[in-house]
Amino acid sequence: MRGGGSVAVIGGSIAGCAFASAAVRAGAREVVVLERTLGRLQDRGLGLCVHDERAAELTATGALPGKIDAHRLVRRRWVVRDGAGAGSAGGHSAAAGGRVIWEQPFPFHSYHWGLLWRGLRDGMPASVAYRQGEAVTAVVRSGDRAEVRLDSGAVERYDLCVGADGYRSAVRRTVCPESRPRYAGYVCWRGNLDARGAAALDPSAGAWDDAVTTVCFPGGSCVVYRIPGPDGPRVNWVLYAAPPRGALRLDDPASDPTSFPAGRLSPELAAHLAALLAREFPPYWAAVLSLTKPEDTFVQPIYDLETPRTTSGRLLLGGDAATVVRPHNTSGAAKALQDASAFESAWRGAGSWEGLLQGYEEARGPAGRELVALARRLGRAQVERTPAWATMSERDVASWWREQLGGVAGIGGQSMEPTGGNSFE
Repeated sequence: MRGGGSVAVIGGSIAGCAFASAAVRAGAREVVVLERTLGRLQDRGLGLCVHDERAAELTATGALPGKIDAHRLVRRRWVVRDGAGAGSAGGHSAAAGGRVIWEQPFPFHSYHWGLLWRGLRDGMPASVAYRQGEAVTAVVRSGDRAEVRLDSGAVERYDLCVGADGYRSAVRRTVCPESRPRYAGYVCWRGNLDARGAAALDPSAGAWDDAVTTVCFPGGSCVVYRIPGPDGPRVNWVLYAAPPRGALRLDDPASDPTSFPAGRLSPELAAHLAALLAREFPPYWAAVLSLTKPEDTFVQPIYDLETPRTTSGRLLLGGDAATVVRPHNTSGAAKALQDASAFESAWRGAGSWEGLLQGYEEARGPAGRELVALARRLGRAQVERTPAWATMSERDVASWWREQLGGVAGIGGQSMEPTGGNSFE
């Protein structure tokens, strides 16, 4: 599309940085990022994973800078507390580390959220105006322009406005006012710790440098894996389970669905986590998670959301603003970067703003809804309706996994090329 144009990107995290860079590469004359916080975004978040094939595709499009620290993963081990049930065919026992009931290929690289964001931020073209402390209160369709209203009272107008402002998106309130995040009925406790502490506990039980370990228990599961860190390797973990009854009021429309910040876990939630570790986890993994400092532990309610459209007028949604996908699918960061790549491709192939928006909707609307559907199936199977893990053979677990996928090739998001996919079990 010729003629440049002005673009406002609402939100300056991973999706926002990716969209801003994509807009410049595509030919935008002016790109402004409006980020509401004044703090250091690189301090947010913990670990995330990107499928190797998605990373290669995104590096080729320019959406993923190639020099960001990442840790290579090749396998995923599913373990239960030893002695919880009968032995499985092919399984082996390690009293401290638990019994492995299945192992599958896992061709991913793990990232530290802050380091990934910093790489995207540093790779942003110098022409982008990245403005922090700019809270957007509303975005309005205004003829062939988008009107952005700021908390300061200022009103700015652009040719296009990209909503990359997360699961409570102000832009989505205009594009899809009927779509709201829905609480899934459970939460995740999240944390990270120095990898040296985990290795010192029991080196013989901790030979998992290249593995994601999934600890399975009735009513939940927990994934543990290494990530790079600003000061050396760290261990990232995410534990999914229902919170204590009455501990959270997440179905109350007046409540704020934000997570409990790191270091501010309520005594009730902290006690519930400690009880889960003592009752359900293999001793080694309980000890690993127990090394996490309070300031590195928080609780995140799990939501999902799908939208019937990703564009309206001169407004466009990307990342979590367009779809909120439960983390089980391991696709959040890749999906945000794919959205930005599709935006750039639609821009280059369009002869008008209307053509750009239509091309983006056709490419990313269905993809986002498919990711939400898969993640819901994964959440039901791994948290809401867990099987009798300890009694299952390797063949049973592999079959259970295929049933979750429901014909999808694998997790981590699908290729943007029609013939691509993640076929691993």
